[in-house]
Amino acid sequence: MTVLIDQPIWPAHDMLWAHIVSDSSLDELHAFAAAAGIPRRAFDGDHYDVPERSWHELVAQGAEPVTVRQLVERLQASGLRVSQREKRGL
Repeated sequence: MTVLIDQPIWPAHDMLWAHIVSDSSLDELHAFAAAAGIPRRAFDGDHYDVPERSWHELVAQGAEPVTVRQLVERLQASGLRVSQREKRGL
């Protein structure tokens, strides 16, 4: 069981963002996020969006830094990946 974090390269709202995911369960992901003080509204179906300023702190709390590609591959392999189509309810 691992919580993964990618690099903060995703621009939105005049900031850069990273994602945290679990490669084993959403319960693990939600527990990590709650312990780190990440609000539930930051959850987007299979990941949490986290601001760049939190990156080092989240790594210190146990999130494993990975590349974007590694994050997506491990999320897909876990069976927890939610596609954009699924998020839109199509």
